[in-house]
Amino acid sequence: MVFPADEWPDGSSGTAGTSARAEAPTAVLGSPGGGRLIPAQSGAEPPAPGWSGEQWQRAYQRVRLTGRAYVWLNLVEQRLRSLLDDLLRPVYAPAHGADWVTAAAGPVGEEWVRRAAAVREVSRRKGFLLDPADDDPLVFLTLPQLRELMVQHWPCFEPYLDDRREIELALDELEVARHVVSRNRSLSPTVLAQTERAAARVLGLLDGRPAAGAGLPADIIEELVAGRYADVAAVHADRILLQRDLPVEDLLEGARRLDALGIALGMLCQNFTGKRLARLAAEGCRMRLLFLNPASSAVRRRERELGLGRGELSRSIEMNIMHVRRVRARLRDPGAFEIRVFDETPRFTAYLVEGARLPGARRRGGDLGVVQPYLRRARGMESPALVLRAAPSTGEGGEPGLLEVYREEFEGVWTDSRSVS
Repeated sequence: MVFPADEWPDGSSGTAGTSARAEAPTAVLGSPGGGRLIPAQSGAEPPAPGWSGEQWQRAYQRVRLTGRAYVWLNLVEQRLRSLLDDLLRPVYAPAHGADWVTAAAGPVGEEWVRRAAAVREVSRRKGFLLDPADDDPLVFLTLPQLRELMVQHWPCFEPYLDDRREIELALDELEVARHVVSRNRSLSPTVLAQTERAAARVLGLLDGRPAAGAGLPADIIEELVAGRYADVAAVHADRILLQRDLPVEDLLEGARRLDALGIALGMLCQNFTGKRLARLAAEGCRMRLLFLNPASSAVRRRERELGLGRGELSRSIEMNIMHVRRVRARLRDPGAFEIRVFDETPRFTAYLVEGARLPGARRRGGDLGVVQPYLRRARGMESPALVLRAAPSTGEGGEPGLLEVYREEFEGVWTDSRSVS
């Protein structure tokens, strides 16, 4: 029998063992009506309510996954809302004014539009609308409701969008992640990957681009934190992990300019074919490549640090220089492909790209950098790698990010270098 806390037996009953129970009171645990008896331990400390380090790490990981999914869902909702505003407002606003969304929803959506209007009014009274751009009826509609508006008025969208069925299927896929994110539940990497693919497909279709092969939207999370972390978008323990997430072909795709500085520029010369390099230059990418002079004393010092035989590193540099010289010889404009050598002690390898088109950018224009410091006993392949994405402008007097710092360093070394004929 389970007694309420204020009705525990006092031990006066003649039942054997009740005195012992009186000395060690019983705690009642469990749901109402279904508790279980746990003898209290004299002097025992209750378990600590805090999370362990492992629990915090799991929570952080869940937040990361959910945060990425939220960014994608937010992008899709903003894009769909903008499209509805562009195509439906001119149809209904002239006759219905501020109530044009209610008119567009019709009898089918009248109830949920009324609820959205009530939420909007409460937000106004409580001062929750901080941005005037959010004081709009469409802002208070959910993604399924925005989709319903589009479906009801498909003839308005048909001239601009190719495949209604494909858009609807992709939006259906996003519903799983939308429910998870809105309720702060766990989101698995598999569901996140599905969400990213579906969101990319929707964004491509809403922009009138083919869904297949459409580039992923830019990693907004990286851009949001770029200013806080001085342009650092990612950190990799070595070059192998870097190239797994950011292959050289992705780094250089669509680039307008490449400035590269290093000992032998192995990431470029060994992981990017001469044909691709020539094609990139022929498409208008101007390149400046800076190698360590294979005849300099700095090469021998580096060989001793790495435990290499005399001449091993210099031969590797010479081979890579010959490779890029052959590429340059095939170009119509060799002046757009400059090769130089420097004699200073090498401190880092840097690949600085202007006009990069990363997973995410539908247009060119992004500035990206990959920087690796030289460690005393580690080859370039084994050195940590930083991926730098230019932070949004901080205005006049703002502190420069790391990408700008390394760009200035490159220009200084380039000025003191010598051309390779």
